[in-house]
Amino acid sequence: MALGFAQAFRTFGRLTLAGAIGAGLAAGDVGAQQKTPSPGSAKALFAGASLPTQGPAQPIGFYAKGCMTGAVALPTDGPTWQAMRLSRNRRWGNPAMIALLERFSQDAVKYAGWPGILVGDIAQPRGGPMLNGHSSHQIGLDADIWFTPMPPRRMTPQEREDLPFTSMLQKDKFLTVNPKVWTESRARLLMLAASYPEVERIFVNPAIKKKMCDTWAGDRTNLGKLRPIYGHDSHFHIRIKCPPGAAGCTPQAPVAAGDGCDKSLAYWFTPAPWAPPKPPKPGAKPPKPPREMMVSDLPKACAAVLDAASVASMQAATYGGPSAASAFAAAPAAASADDSDDALPDVGPVPNDKPALQ
Repeated sequence: MALGFAQAFRTFGRLTLAGAIGAGLAAGDVGAQQKTPSPGSAKALFAGASLPTQGPAQPIGFYAKGCMTGAVALPTDGPTWQAMRLSRNRRWGNPAMIALLERFSQDAVKYAGWPGILVGDIAQPRGGPMLNGHSSHQIGLDADIWFTPMPPRRMTPQEREDLPFTSMLQKDKFLTVNPKVWTESRARLLMLAASYPEVERIFVNPAIKKKMCDTWAGDRTNLGKLRPIYGHDSHFHIRIKCPPGAAGCTPQAPVAAGDGCDKSLAYWFTPAPWAPPKPPKPGAKPPKPPREMMVSDLPKACAAVLDAASVASMQAATYGGPSAASAFAAAPAAASADDSDDALPDVGPVPNDKPALQ
């Protein structure tokens, strides 16, 4: 595999593709800046729902085209986690997802030498498409975990809004992990997340996947769950399987056998994923812009989800009961042991998820 990657990099040098790659990335960034959705669109309606529905928890549809009922909220604070970007109101999920996050946060301290996790977006109260940032995260079975370790104190709501992302990549090299930022504990954290049977795949930047392929010396049974994708250089994305009995949930095809350190990874180190779109032929009609997603484009049950009665309050739907919503709000976080991860590394660029490919 090392020979294949070396050949790919030599190809880049011969073709002098740095400019093309930069143009492709820039085009992706522009594409991620979505227009303001119309008031009746699925994005606007689901983003406007501030509380989940009453009743049992059910994921409906596919990860990138669906909704959910009976969601619960991850408490903003726990002994081994803190929720980030609270103003987005995206810490809702299926109870199976929230339970996994709490368990993972505890195991991260116990087994990975991690001081606690920072949890980013999970889903909106009723799932559905978001105004920005993702095309998946729609049925409560996806969650983002920052590569930044939890600090040894409880952050204020404003600090959780302002704390920048930290990229694991070198700014002056193409798809190369920064050795000054990457640590063994981050590798252990990823493999711990992949070890749970309910976890189906974990999205990481291609450079991080390659780093894991090249350096992970432990059990590689679950290494294939780490899937290379655009962005994901400052966080990783956990996706779990449809829970048992969730008849309305559309599963994703399981990952291929093996560790994934093969030609499927080598592809990301070729020009193809980063090339800008080809210009239209002279005189050709410009392509029509993508049609805005409407509620009618989602599974039929999602229209009823929007109209369903809400729970009484956010506290009432917080996982662990109403007391969990504020139990740790004023408590200091436990101090972590001295480790190279304690000092937050230099800030990198905000990740561009290219979520349509998730």
